[in-house]
Amino acid sequence: MPGLSVTIRGLVKRYGEQAVVRGLDLDIPAGECFGLLGPNGAGKTTTLKMLLGLVQPTAGSIAINGWQVPVQARQARMRIGIMPQMDNLDPDFTVAENLLVYGRYFGIDRAILNERIPALLELAGLTGKADSRIGELSGGMKRRLTLARALVNDPDLIVLDEPTTGLDPQARHVIWQSLRRLNQQGKTVLLTTHFMDEAERLCDRLVIMDHGLSIAEGRPRDLISRLIEPQVVEVYGDQLAAWLEQLPDGVCERHELADETLYCYGHDHGALLALLQRTPALRHVQRPSSLEDVFLKLTGRELRD
Repeated sequence: MPGLSVTIRGLVKRYGEQAVVRGLDLDIPAGECFGLLGPNGAGKTTTLKMLLGLVQPTAGSIAINGWQVPVQARQARMRIGIMPQMDNLDPDFTVAENLLVYGRYFGIDRAILNERIPALLELAGLTGKADSRIGELSGGMKRRLTLARALVNDPDLIVLDEPTTGLDPQARHVIWQSLRRLNQQGKTVLLTTHFMDEAERLCDRLVIMDHGLSIAEGRPRDLISRLIEPQVVEVYGDQLAAWLEQLPDGVCERHELADETLYCYGHDHGALLALLQRTPALRHVQRPSSLEDVFLKLTGRELRD
């Protein structure tokens, strides 16, 4: 069965006078990997909870392959796999038992589950850990087991809320590889993440949210080319403040000062680089612009709690 499509129109969620989500529209075709990005408090997790029928919308509509949520949320969830932010594995069960018990919630026959579990463990890089207790697993193993558990019902839509938070690079790459394989099989993948490189690698398209609104939508590379200058020079060092006061106009097309680093955005940094060559007290890094630069330009560099 192909992946599930998602259509959201005019989605609103208010808690008292506070609007957490404000008129959100989303179209996610079946088989796409779609990213939902935004700073803390942007409305991402609330949107996912409404999509899954766990929170009642104040207004708007949600359809998953024609199922109307929340009215038909139960039917939809039978075809959805969910990987929450926090691992909520049962410490009283082994690795295999966690998958078996979770599968029984979907009414899947034990014999079918016993056939599926080895493949799920292989996909999660946990072959040989079937009889291990949860307390014996590393953080990365627990996260990968949570992904395997989300797949136990062979879902057509996989919803992942910050799937690689707290993982080391090796564990992140294992999960990325697993998600790419699932997407290649036709599964629809919907993920939230604070890692812009993750979104850039995995997502066919994405939305950046802030204050409950969609402020940008498109393919990662299209957003970068459309919304920000192509090159960045990061300048830092003890004499940055004094150097910045003497910086000639026009050397930086656009710049942002964050803590002790100056970010110079532009198309041609020849004059800036020549100037920095004559200023050995400062260090600099030249690089192409990234999705993170777009994200910070749109949502600001202020810390969100």
